[in-house]
Amino acid sequence: MITSLRHNAPSGGGDRVLLVMLPGVGTDAREFADRGMVAAVHERGLPVDVIAARPDLDLYLDGDIDGVLHSNLIVPALAQGYKRLWFLGISLGGMGALLYTSAHARHVEGLVLLAPFLGTEGTVAELAGTGGLGSQSVLESATASEQRMLDWLRDFLVHQPACPMLYLGYGRVDRFARGHRLLAERLPKERVVTADGGHDWDTWLLLWQRVLDTAPFTTKGADIQ
Repeated sequence: MITSLRHNAPSGGGDRVLLVMLPGVGTDAREFADRGMVAAVHERGLPVDVIAARPDLDLYLDGDIDGVLHSNLIVPALAQGYKRLWFLGISLGGMGALLYTSAHARHVEGLVLLAPFLGTEGTVAELAGTGGLGSQSVLESATASEQRMLDWLRDFLVHQPACPMLYLGYGRVDRFARGHRLLAERLPKERVVTADGGHDWDTWLLLWQRVLDTAPFTTKGADIQ
């Protein structure tokens, strides 16, 4: 099951973007508006419609999150005529955004990952010990979902396609920062933002504002297929 709330851009028309926001564990869809994440977009006058969505945790555990996101959110959006799709994923929501993209990359113009969950501590430690995201190793510690996510991410980093565009933001003292640094070292510097902070909303809002300062929606990628 997915709980979702819609926040359309105040101004109509234009080349509209649909931005799906996915939160982490213990947070819900309402917090994106309550914490200022939606306002940060709309205050800039961007033609970005937002769907804040909280998938049930079971969807991450059973590996079907990409299918449920696609059927419940993306297929209806395509039918409505959206040609540009972005994801903002925070913490476990970052994993959800990556899992969706691993199965449906042709539909995704861009990803913003804030403090993304890239695996358990054991998985990240094993990843670091086997060459980081430059290695194609199968990780003994990884769940099937973690392995699928990391396999797609490694392939993406090798080929660096024009789309999807990928942005990373994280707090320097975030408890998952070890994994974030593994990803940051393989991304273009202009696609990475950091802040003094941890795994919390104040840090994520600051990071989101810094990503928006780079004007991520200005350059149109390939149309959604």
